[in-house]
This record gives sequence, C-alpha cells and structure tokens, in this order.
Amino acid sequence: MTFFNNLSTLFGAESGEHRHQQSAPQNSNRLKPPFKKDKTRRRRRPRHVKPQKISPQSQKPQITPAMISKQELVREAEAKAREIVVEAKSEALSLRSKAEQETKEMARQLDTQQRKLEQKLDRLDQRLSQMDEREEELEHDRQKVQKVKQELAETKKKLLAKLEKTSGLTKDEAQTQILNTLDKQLTKDKALLIRQKAEEAEAEADEKVKEILIDAMMHGATDYVPEYTVSVVNLPSEDAKGKIIGKNGRNINAFERATGVDVDLDMSPTEVRLSSFDPVRREVARISLERLIKDGRIQPSRVEEVVRKVKTEIDKTTFEAGKKLCHDLGIYNLPIDLMKLIGKFKYRFSYGQNLIAHTLEETKIGIKLASELKLDVNTVKLGCLLHDIGKVSEEEEGSHVELGVKIAKRFNLSQGVIDAIAQHHEDEPFSGPEQMVVYIADAISGARPGARYENYDEYVKRLQSLEEIATQHSIVKQAYAIQAGREVRVILHPEQSKDEDVTVLSTQIRDEIKNKLTYPGTVTVTVIRETRAQEIAK
Repeated sequence: MTFFNNLSTLFGAESGEHRHQQSAPQNSNRLKPPFKKDKTRRRRRPRHVKPQKISPQSQKPQITPAMISKQELVREAEAKAREIVVEAKSEALSLRSKAEQETKEMARQLDTQQRKLEQKLDRLDQRLSQMDEREEELEHDRQKVQKVKQELAETKKKLLAKLEKTSGLTKDEAQTQILNTLDKQLTKDKALLIRQKAEEAEAEADEKVKEILIDAMMHGATDYVPEYTVSVVNLPSEDAKGKIIGKNGRNINAFERATGVDVDLDMSPTEVRLSSFDPVRREVARISLERLIKDGRIQPSRVEEVVRKVKTEIDKTTFEAGKKLCHDLGIYNLPIDLMKLIGKFKYRFSYGQNLIAHTLEETKIGIKLASELKLDVNTVKLGCLLHDIGKVSEEEEGSHVELGVKIAKRFNLSQGVIDAIAQHHEDEPFSGPEQMVVYIADAISGARPGARYENYDEYVKRLQSLEEIATQHSIVKQAYAIQAGREVRVILHPEQSKDEDVTVLSTQIRDEIKNKLTYPGTVTVTVIRETRAQEIAK
C-alpha cells in the first residue's frame, strides 16, 4: 500500500504544480518581490570602461519565484519517485521471498503426503498378496476336507454293508428292532412317569383353577352398581296430561306413531309411563316427551320435529358409547355399523344389569382367563364383546343367540367368534377352549351376587307355570324347570306313551309356552321316554 500511496502523492503534487503554472502568469505582477540592490555583489565599473548598451535580444531571462517553486516541486517529485521505486523494489523482494518460502513449504508437504500414500499403497499390496495366499491355502484345505468327507462316506457305506451282511438285517430293520427293544424296556418307566404326572396334575388342578378364576375376577371387577329402571317421565302438573293428549287425542297418537311406544297416562296423576320392547325407542320417547313438556308447544308437527332431532342425537350417543366400549377393551378395527349396534347396549338391561357394564366386566374376565391358559386372546375378546349382540338386533324372529350369529356372519367375523356367540348358553356343543372361556366369563359376570335383579315372586311363578304346562298332559310323569327357566325337562310314562309321542308332545308344549308365558331369551323343551327292565338273579 505504501507504493500506491506514494504514487497518489506524486501525481497529486504534479497536478497541483500544473495548476500553479496555469495561474502563475496572471499573478506574476503581484508575486514579484520588490527589487533590492545587492550592495555586496555590485562591482564598480572601471572608469575607463564605457558601459555597453545591451540589446534586448542579448538579455538573459529573468528568474522568477514561480520558476523557483516549479524546480523545487520537480526535485521533490523526483526524490519521492526514487523513494517509491526503492520501496516498491523492497516490497517486491519481500513478496518474492515469501512466495518462494510458501512454494517450498507446499512442495515439502506434497512430498510428505506422496511418501505416506506410497507407504499405504505398499501396505495394501502386501495385504492383498497375503489374502491371495490365504485364499489359496483355504482352497487347498477345502479340497482336502472334501476329499476326506468322500473317503469317510465310502468307508461308512462299506462298513454298513459289511454290518448288514454280518447281521442279516437292513438298516431300517435294525433301527426298528432297537426302538422296539427300548420301548419294551422303558414301558414300565413311562407308566410310572405318566401316573406320577397325573397325580401331580390332579393335586394342583383345583388350586390352580381357583387361582386363575380369582385372579380373573379381580381384574374384571368394576365399580358398576346394577340398576333396574323403568322409563317414567314426571309431569310438572296434572294439566300437562291434557296437552299431551291433545284435541281428540291427536297429540298422543302422533307421539306414539312417531316413537313406536305405548304411552300409559293412568298410573299416576303426575307420571307418564312409556312401554316398548326396544330400549332405544323407549329412550327416544322419554327424551322427546321431556323436551315437549318443557317447551310447552305440543302439537303433531312439533312432535315429529322433536322426535327426529332426538333420534339423530341418540344415534350419535350410541355410536360414541360403542366406540368407547371397544376402545376401553383395546379393539379398534370393527366396522362402524357394528359399533353402532354395540352402542345400543347403553340402553339395554338384562335382569337389571346394564349390557355395557356386563360386557366390559365379562370381557376383562375372559381376557385374563385366556392369557393364563395361553389361548387365542383376540377370539375370546371378540366373543365376549359380541356374545349378547343379538339382544339389540332389529329383527324380532329368533333368540338373541340366533340373531347374534346372523349379525356376526353379516360382518364376516371369524368362525371362532361365531362359535363363541352360538355356544355361550350351551345351545351347541363347545367347539374349542376359547368358546368355553367365553361361556365361563359370561356365567361369572351374570351370576355374581348383586349383578342382576329380578322379582323373586315373578321368577318362581314363571318356573311353576312352565312345570304346570308340561304336567297337564296325561302321559307326562314328571316335569322339571331347570337352568333358571331356560329349559323344561319332561319325562313320560313309558307304558302310556309311544315313541312318536316324544316329538308331538315337545311341539305342543313349546307352542303353549309361547302363547301363555312371557320370558327372557328362549325355553328349550326336552321330552324323554325311557323303558327299563330289571331282573334279579338268585
């Protein structure tokens, strides 16, 4: 930078001098100093010498201060130029020496790297040569091993042929004979071992079963308290009944037609009872009637509008309830329509036990039992979840077991799940241990104390009616209502009946039960005719 700074100084001085020269002629008169006589340098002319007249042409030019300043600037510029040249040379020399040093350092580094690369290449070549030698040795050893194997196989074959020739038996015959001998020798030991294991299993089976069942029931315990409800709507006053009935009964008729329930206004002055076999319809009717009473505008068009809105809300509620139940049990891949059906458990009660609570409890017990017994947990889980799905079916014909099987087939569920639904009341023989676990879990959940509620008098009356319907026939000897009224077992007099009476009488009793009694689920009629002969040998 010194070199360029000096150049700029030089050219700046010259430009200033040039400007000074341009302005000097204009100010020469003002800058010219007054003339002073130099007495020291003046020489006296000799008197004999006459002064000569000097012509204007021979006069020397007069030196002015501007000319003096210009010469001084030139001298200064030359001096600065020399200084700049010297500095530039010194800087060039220093840059050159620095560049030479860097070049030497780079050359040295390149030489070092080249030597390292050459050493690495030498080592790689050495390793490759060693690997080639080892491969050759391995190939040689492999050939030796293969040769030894062939020799051993030939020797074994020769020895086997020699042994077969000596013993007079083939290889398979000798093997069979040895196994038979060992089997005979070990028969007693096997029998003792089997007996010992059987005794140990019998001793531990009861305790183990108790532990498994207790553990399963502990894991399946819920905080649910069973409830038995009736759909009842409380009225603010007796005048509300008149609004519900309407002119000529048009309001109540429109309500019954829209909801599909029967409205009973005669039970209490301030209560309305709603009756329907479908719990979802009954819930829709209850909510709709409460809203109409609160609104006060009860008329056919308003009834239809409110019922339609409530049905939409109930559909969403049932879907969310079914979805929540499935997610609580760890099931996430069921179809939406099936989850909507499961959500109807929210409004369905069986002997006072809510189906959602019952299903949740039963499924937890079944999962625990299946895990302890190393069974298919998914089959048991779905079987417990859907075992009572027929109770919320929209079809009316058939038991809840038959309707549940139809629903399971409609949604293409696995055969194991279908069998669990079909066999959870022992309507069919059990096809596997998973189906038995579903049955056990259902029995534990439904039979525990406090799980279900039923009017004892009505229960006893229904059992007595079942037996009376069967015993009113003259050829019936005895009749028993068993399995909590799910089955009637009828025993005939063998002397007074024929084999054909068994089929005819079972059909008659079935029809009479259907026409005369109201009962949950199904009732199986079993007619038995037995002939015995007994003699005593003396």
